[in-house]
Amino acid sequence: MLFLDLTMDSAIMSSPQSLCFLVGLAWASWVLLPKVQAWRSHAAMLNAIPTVGPTGLLSGCIGTYRFFTNAREILQEGYEKYPNRIFKIALMDRWVIIATGRMLVQDIMKAPDNELSMIDAAAETLQVEYTLSKAVVIDPYHVSIVRTPMTRNIATRFAEVRDEIVSAFADHIPPSDDWVKVSAYKASFQIVGRTANRFFVGLPLCRNSDWLDLNTNFAVEVFISAMIINLFPAFLKPIAGRFLTRMPSSMKRATKHLAPIIEERLAKEYEYGTKDWPEKPNDLISWLLDEAQDEQRTVSDLVTRILAIEVAAIHTTSTAFCNALYQLAAHPEVVAPLREEIEAVVEESGWTKEAVSKMRKLDSFLKETLRFSGGGGLVNNRKVLKNFTFSDGTTVPAGVTIGVAAYMHHHDEAQYDNPYTFDAFRFYNMRNREGESIKHQTISPALDYITFGNGRHACPGRFFAVYEIKGLIAHILMSYDVKLENDGVVPPYEWHGPSMDPSSTGEVLFRKRRPL
Repeated sequence: MLFLDLTMDSAIMSSPQSLCFLVGLAWASWVLLPKVQAWRSHAAMLNAIPTVGPTGLLSGCIGTYRFFTNAREILQEGYEKYPNRIFKIALMDRWVIIATGRMLVQDIMKAPDNELSMIDAAAETLQVEYTLSKAVVIDPYHVSIVRTPMTRNIATRFAEVRDEIVSAFADHIPPSDDWVKVSAYKASFQIVGRTANRFFVGLPLCRNSDWLDLNTNFAVEVFISAMIINLFPAFLKPIAGRFLTRMPSSMKRATKHLAPIIEERLAKEYEYGTKDWPEKPNDLISWLLDEAQDEQRTVSDLVTRILAIEVAAIHTTSTAFCNALYQLAAHPEVVAPLREEIEAVVEESGWTKEAVSKMRKLDSFLKETLRFSGGGGLVNNRKVLKNFTFSDGTTVPAGVTIGVAAYMHHHDEAQYDNPYTFDAFRFYNMRNREGESIKHQTISPALDYITFGNGRHACPGRFFAVYEIKGLIAHILMSYDVKLENDGVVPPYEWHGPSMDPSSTGEVLFRKRRPL
């Protein structure tokens, strides 16, 4: 019998079918088992994080719809239920992880890039593969341009910025002795677009109507398109991206304006044999050409980078300025002290970057606007590249995205006294405390103030944006009276998913300034 059993086993082992089965079993054990174990580990980590919103079989579909239509309520519910903790929200094909409280914000800020990636999160949030280009993620060298040469040249170029502010207001809101209704949202994009482009590309392009129309509309379209594409599961995103974005046509329009300028700059470099040729313009195009490597010194790549910077600069700055305009019109009691400060500083230092730096009450007004009504949305977004453990012991698995709900954070009584009250000089009074003179500025990120993110990944363009907005508000105060149709009532904010934007239909009344 033993001989027979051995013979039969040998026969089975020697059959092709049996060998295939055993090889397949070995392959499954070697390849699939670790994946199953990894999936179980991933699921266990997620299950340990409390969920806000729907759960169950259709939670992704229902959660995506609810998050798109009622994100404020969902985020507020999670923030109140799980203070100083982490919670998750189910979307179509993924989870969004929300961190609350200073300690967890600090954990995100300190995390290394190979564990929590800001660039990967931004690429996902803006769906740059479809709305812009993969190139801006693969090698985002343009970020260093914003951080260094652009910021260093604010003082040098501020006279031009000031000139464009005056010109843009004169064109879009001509001074009138009578009250004139102005669409705040539309005017904000028009004026910010011109002012920013005077700094980026200079005259005459900064006043070209087609160039400005392209940039202001393209900036809005990128954010809206990205928001809609993110509603789709991964396998449908390429289809949605193809039909919901206008990148090819926008590139064509932008190239029409920029190609002659870029080609002329490249020709000058060839003619003089150096990047530093005589009378070289000091603008964004030159800064990009100085940094770009050989394969990046093409019209196509440079146009893409310029559009990417325009998107970041125009959309966020315009909405911030619009919020500031609404708050200024809603709070006439702040006008006199702001005007008094601006007049004294300008008399001493003129219309310069240095002067704007001295306008501490104006800085406080802007920072309070950003705290009270700015941004909303999710900030400090990071893509988890490796399983990451927070200081409270919670581990989040690789593949998910983490963010912080800015509106809830900025309206937390643990962060601010009377957080639902607009206090224009909140931060001015803080700076008057002993030893806090240089703290609490609009450009200074902190654990309780996350509008611009935190740490080494804080928004590099915040310096120009803040000086630009303060310059715009100062000009309004010196040149106009403003009010709302319903005194003190700011037009209702508009929530788009997790982002809170100023009213796109609200109006502000302007007239030529009269003595108080």
